[in-house]
Amino acid sequence: MEFERVCVIVLDSVGIGALPDAHDFGDEGSHTLGHISKQVPGMRLPNLAALGLGNITPLTTISPVEQPLACYGKMAEVSVGKDTMTGHWELMGLKVEVPFQVYPQGFPEELITQFENLTGRKVIGNKPSSGTEILDEYGQEQLRTGSWIVYTSADSVMQIAAHEDVIPLDELYRACEIAREITLNDPYVVGRIIARPYIGGHGAYTRTSNRHDYALEPIGETVLDRLKDKGYDVISVGKINDIFTGQGIKESYPTKSNLDGIKTTIDMLKRPFKGIVFTNLVDFDSLYGHRRDPEGYASCLEEFDQYLPELMQQTGNKDLLIITADHGNDPTWQGTDHTREYVPIMIYNPLLRTNSCSIGIRDTFADLAATIAHNFKVTKPKIGESFLELIQV
Repeated sequence: MEFERVCVIVLDSVGIGALPDAHDFGDEGSHTLGHISKQVPGMRLPNLAALGLGNITPLTTISPVEQPLACYGKMAEVSVGKDTMTGHWELMGLKVEVPFQVYPQGFPEELITQFENLTGRKVIGNKPSSGTEILDEYGQEQLRTGSWIVYTSADSVMQIAAHEDVIPLDELYRACEIAREITLNDPYVVGRIIARPYIGGHGAYTRTSNRHDYALEPIGETVLDRLKDKGYDVISVGKINDIFTGQGIKESYPTKSNLDGIKTTIDMLKRPFKGIVFTNLVDFDSLYGHRRDPEGYASCLEEFDQYLPELMQQTGNKDLLIITADHGNDPTWQGTDHTREYVPIMIYNPLLRTNSCSIGIRDTFADLAATIAHNFKVTKPKIGESFLELIQV
């Protein structure tokens, strides 16, 4: 059966167990869902369980069900990284073979000097940090001096924070464009530049919803490009448009939170279209994974689970609702980095036959791209095998 609409929701960082090569990344034994389930025994995800989440891998608080409502499985990452762009690009059919550069000691002095000269402001910070800690540490100094707060993480990212009362948004965005230009090529290749505006006073700084990402362009055509070229609707929700620098996207809807992203996706499913809605729900990763907060992560999962029936209700007989992730970020793990994990995948249609709904362990995230290409009859990616024929309706 061909489906007219596919809705892909990426639960950012919701991994489901270490990959065989996790030791190469220092992540052997990591398990985002497994460790949250153990550490937060009160977590309840009845709707995800009904789709078959516990059938992928039994979890402390999520048991297998006899007849899952979805096809289910897990996917391995074959690209060399464990970052947001690498995961999303592979989901859409690209294999990243050269890792993006990371800066665990901060950015080189010559790069910072170049950035200062081009923007006309000094830089403070320039080290790995969480978004809240860096503001607590340098917010007062920025208010006093007007300097940029620059920081990074274990990911390939340069984040530039600016108080909206000190540095206008337009100037912050222009500075990020400058940073993007000077980190596009060797020797400084950075995956993403992120504008991090904030407001408030000492001890009560709050990041605003005016964040903007400036990512590297995808290294090749994705299935999104091929869908758009064939006239299909390609609708992005959340930071998807930034991750793909707008390539292959027809409509983009930025969001302020997971809940905003969920409600926007529901609104998209209520309207007629033919093609794909591609949603990223980032709060799991940015608010709870990196901050090593398993209780908050569990609550965030429960929020998504609460709205899952409404997403399913808006999934028609000729639609597919696909729930997956882009990497892990085990909040019980050491450090603050992403973790190298399998990602779950659940594929729902109201007419699904549940007698043989396991799609097994997929060799690459790109199996999703191959399946989407197969369904819409566009050129398949260079990697990935379709599982469309396993979905029996």
